Amino acid sequence: MFSALVFTSLSASPLAAGQSKFLGNIIPGSVPGNWDTYWNQATSENGCKWGTVQPNQGSFVWGQCDTAYNHCQTKGIPFKYHTFVWGSQEPGWIGGADGKTAVTNLIKAAAGRYKPQLIDVVNEALHAPSSIRNSLGGSGSTGWDWIVTSFEIAKSAFGGGGTKLLINDYGIVNDSGAVQRYLGIINILKGKSLLDGIGIQCHQFNVNTLAAATITANVNSLGATGLPVYPSELDINGNSEADQAQIYQRVFPALWTNTNIKGITIWGYITGQTWKDGTGLVACGNVGCAERQAMTWLKGYLETTKV
Repeated sequence: MFSALVFTSLSASPLAAGQSKFLGNIIPGSVPGNWDTYWNQATSENGCKWGTVQPNQGSFVWGQCDTAYNHCQTKGIPFKYHTFVWGSQEPGWIGGADGKTAVTNLIKAAAGRYKPQLIDVVNEALHAPSSIRNSLGGSGSTGWDWIVTSFEIAKSAFGGGGTKLLINDYGIVNDSGAVQRYLGIINILKGKSLLDGIGIQCHQFNVNTLAAATITANVNSLGATGLPVYPSELDINGNSEADQAQIYQRVFPALWTNTNIKGITIWGYITGQTWKDGTGLVACGNVGCAERQAMTWLKGYLETTKV
């Protein structure tokens, strides 16, 4: 299983090289020229989402998803497929289709093309549940049968190949109540041997003002299940470059040193190209790129803090 590996790159020295957990980032439509300087795990930013890969019911468009996956294959680093079942960025035609058949065809098509180390099978079940959930069983006897069905389909397609099946959501690391609701789903899936790991999105709107002790407590509550935890979409901004760096110094160590966490994916790093303004770590222009204070700190921290 890939979790036992030490994560390195074949032709670069990313920040977490030689460590027991990865530090990854997204790959957008193309791979930035300095990407391998920093990261050793990748998630396609939008390229593997259902609305991107199947805009029309009868055909698939894999180009952007291929870009991220092929780069990981070349570099020998983990790839995460993000995502199959999610209430956002679904194709427009899905409302007129049989949802279970459609998602089964999607998952089978992806399984025939990729061998990812990680998959976000269901994304944002608590906040943006899929529009096809009723066709997947709705609430059913467990209260979350549509999620169980989604994982059963994914396990049938990817099981036995070393792929870890994850659930992923935001608003978890900052909210003990949400942790308990999330655990309700997690324990159902775990009881059916369908779940291999727990994704916690860590966007700036959840972590910028969050105390390190709260991060630790909530991650430990999830880790008590015995499943690995993966902060999946970490981004941080601030009122200034220095403020961003200070927030990183509070938030990142609480995640990185927690033994329940097996890898972190930052959600973008080039200033002006990130989902949320001000979350970039490197500013690039016509004459090259300059690392912001948060990146300077992050590099130094990972050089001296080994896990």
